Amino acid sequence: MKKLFIITGEYSADKHASNIVKELKHLNPDIQIEAVGGENLESEGVKLFCNHAKMSAMGFNFKIIKNHIELGKKLAAYLKNEYKPDLVLMIDYGGFNLNLSKILKKYGIKIFYYIPPQIWASRKWRIKTVKKNINKVLTIFPFEKEMYEKENIDAEFVGHPLLAEIPEKTDKNIFFEEYGFGKNKKLISIFPGSRVFEINNLLKLFLDAARIIKLKNSNVQFALCQAPSIKDDLINKTLEKYKDLNITVLKNKNYELLSVSDALILASGTVALEAALYSTPMVISYRGPLFLYIIYRLVRCIKRVSLPNIILNQDIIPERIQFQAKSDIIASDILKIINNEQYREEMISSLNNVKEKLTTTGAAKNAAKIINNNI
Repeated sequence: MKKLFIITGEYSADKHASNIVKELKHLNPDIQIEAVGGENLESEGVKLFCNHAKMSAMGFNFKIIKNHIELGKKLAAYLKNEYKPDLVLMIDYGGFNLNLSKILKKYGIKIFYYIPPQIWASRKWRIKTVKKNINKVLTIFPFEKEMYEKENIDAEFVGHPLLAEIPEKTDKNIFFEEYGFGKNKKLISIFPGSRVFEINNLLKLFLDAARIIKLKNSNVQFALCQAPSIKDDLINKTLEKYKDLNITVLKNKNYELLSVSDALILASGTVALEAALYSTPMVISYRGPLFLYIIYRLVRCIKRVSLPNIILNQDIIPERIQFQAKSDIIASDILKIINNEQYREEMISSLNNVKEKLTTTGAAKNAAKIINNNI
């Protein structure tokens, strides 16, 4: 009986891992799988060494680093002396997984890495650790495969898991009627992020931009996507000063808003890729404390920040980062999207190409086939 061990560090990786497990069980019903994971893997019958909540809740102080090291040692000892897997599959969570890979390599344990660290974006020196310790990298972006192969690292592009997970477009007429949006007005949706840090740095900026937009084009309406992790008080405290905008605040409707909006104001992140898969025009913006921005500039490897622009290797979406993150600049970008039909259609046409570059027969299915053939 072949043995697989999977290591995840947070919810999304656990979800991606569970999809691979489903596919693997179709290919090899007798495979034995254990993991560091969460509820998704557990629901697939995977025995957990520990719940990854112990890792994701740790943070970034010395106590946490110590806990990471202790957990890594215990896990490595278990894999070497007790479980003895034929293959370890690491998923995302680069800091922990890359450090653990150094120990497992010494023990002669074969390691595959799915959703590898974004070395192309920052801290490119980590590729040395990958080259030394990882047997095969399963990439989710086509340009990652090229990057690894240039370093003589065995890599294979399997596709992006988001393609199989993102829902179909919402019916715009039904959605507008349900939430009271005017069908003859342009809907501009605001996504200020899912962390308190982001709300504090971006929400007022985005709302100031919305106010400028409304002053220059009265035929607009606004929605704000509130992440489940953000408390109502934090949002409402700021919105009190923007009652003139009549903003509709919606929770757990991010995919719906991404698909039915005429334009989007987004905090930088995976949400930009999700929006691109719906071909919805957008502006990306982000800013934070100056010292963090300086550190980011020191470790970054590429100039672009949004995944659609990176994937296409073109400046399709306006990126307003740090000193460019100003309400009048963001407003001007959005007004160009909703007022200039040619510009809007060109952006939509380019965004359509994002999906084409990422489309495969399914990331989980492709990854499962490769794992099953190599275990």
